[in-house]
Amino acid sequence: MIDLTLMLKVDAGEPLYSQIYQYIKKEILNGKLSSQTRLPSIRALSTHLQISRNTVDLAYQQLVAEGYIYSKPRSGLYVNDLELETLSSTYLSNQKPSTNSVQNSPNFRFNFRYGDVDAKHFPVATWRKISNQSLHKMDLFSYGDPVGELDLRIEISKYLHSSRGVNCSPDQIIIGAGVQYLLGILSSLIGQSNDSIAMEEPGYDGVRKIFQHNGFNVHPIPLEIDGINIDKLYESKSRVVYITPSHQFPYGMVMPLAKRMQLLKWAQDQNGIIIEDDYDSEFRYSGKPIPSLQGMDNYHRTVYLGTFSKCLLPSLRIAYMVLPQPLLELHNKQDYRLYDQTVSQLHQNTLMVFMNNGHWEAHIRKMRTVYRQKHNILISMIRELMGSQVTIIGQDAGLHILLHVHNGMDEQKLILTAEEEGAKVYPVSAFWAHQVDAERSMVQIGFGGLSHEDIIEGVHSLYRAWFGNFNTIT
Repeated sequence: MIDLTLMLKVDAGEPLYSQIYQYIKKEILNGKLSSQTRLPSIRALSTHLQISRNTVDLAYQQLVAEGYIYSKPRSGLYVNDLELETLSSTYLSNQKPSTNSVQNSPNFRFNFRYGDVDAKHFPVATWRKISNQSLHKMDLFSYGDPVGELDLRIEISKYLHSSRGVNCSPDQIIIGAGVQYLLGILSSLIGQSNDSIAMEEPGYDGVRKIFQHNGFNVHPIPLEIDGINIDKLYESKSRVVYITPSHQFPYGMVMPLAKRMQLLKWAQDQNGIIIEDDYDSEFRYSGKPIPSLQGMDNYHRTVYLGTFSKCLLPSLRIAYMVLPQPLLELHNKQDYRLYDQTVSQLHQNTLMVFMNNGHWEAHIRKMRTVYRQKHNILISMIRELMGSQVTIIGQDAGLHILLHVHNGMDEQKLILTAEEEGAKVYPVSAFWAHQVDAERSMVQIGFGGLSHEDIIEGVHSLYRAWFGNFNTIT
């Protein structure tokens, strides 16, 4: 048993959890607690010291977050194998714990990461065959079209028209290595006459950073039950808005037709621009899809963004942007065609043939079924095990949900206790521009990359972490 009775000082002006943290860290750095030593359980140590379990838990969380100890599910907490000869023990022993540290380790049995896709059902043989054929046919010594290969842009325009009601010619499509790259180009176009952009609150933090790095003031606009608050959008005086209407990120609501019409009217009234990010519109599991805003826009004020990352391969880094005619003319006038294309010609040509031969739409149909099954298993297991102890947010579309957990834990505690059971879930607070307004007991759960069995076992792990015996580490 670790002896801390002489070290803890209630009136020392330093929290008890910090005193425990500092003591154990020093013992590890001094070699008194050697690698693979198992620490006392939270319950055992709190009883021994006659302090609350939460105090011991906070100290252990900090030690885990900084890598001094690690958790073995259903076994306990153990001292890590540290290469102490490369560290300055004097420096380390004087460091104070950070209240915001979060463990950053990829070694989890159940990783509920949003953005992971199902690799098992990808048609690798077909893709490899087409890629090899493209390699022999294409000109390897050409930089290619700066805005993307014409044949691929033709295929994308046909697909967007049939699946999302997008009205565009291939000339309006610009291909680039990811949505963030394309937003950088767009920022330079619209920044010539605008200095602010409105965004949903909460919204995608990666996009918010792109706008901020390009010198825009970002105005967070609160959400209503059916999407962005139009009245607050008018009040912001911004003439540009970035939205995710088909599956709001991260809350998941689908913007109804009536609000879409209100948004288009806002753009007309304000002489504004709508940036419509349709990032995972292929995956809707109930009801009929609503056509894109771009397809409903008769005044050419909507920029449409899409990506192949969620439904094909993230590693391809292929995204596309459809510019309305006024911005397209500005793009051409400003010589943006002098920019080199950021997507490999080989990948572009392979994707073009993949789409032209019907493999793309067949793959989408298959993956819609695959992800619907995973989605349904995830939802049913959460309801079966957790019931009214949680609120599920954003179901029926996309590759993630949000889970509001009603057990008194905050976001960090939910994440850390899940890690102790071998499951990784993710924070949502970063999606708020004003993080003081963020939900305190909510996490993001992605399911695209997990098997059915892992989803079932992973939800059981989350249940044990959040609603079972909180002190199962023995």
